[in-house]
Amino acid sequence: MKINKRLVMTFKTTDDKKVSLSVDDPREDITESEIKSAMDLVVDKNIFAPNGADIASIVEAKVVVTDTTPYDLEL
Repeated sequence: MKINKRLVMTFKTTDDKKVSLSVDDPREDITESEIKSAMDLVVDKNIFAPNGADIASIVEAKVVVTDTTPYDLEL
């Protein structure tokens, strides 16, 4: 069994669509304040333009945990 964690940060663009940026294996001790600061930096620096639209605001952030169980199937 393998457990994967991803920090998913969701933003709203200037054309009112949602876009997400993901970070694999975020630190266990990451704080909401650190996440918000990073997200504010993404908005303020305006370095991403998904589908030609600028990132305008923060929507949400969450850590997604995926538990994967592989099976060895011999047919």
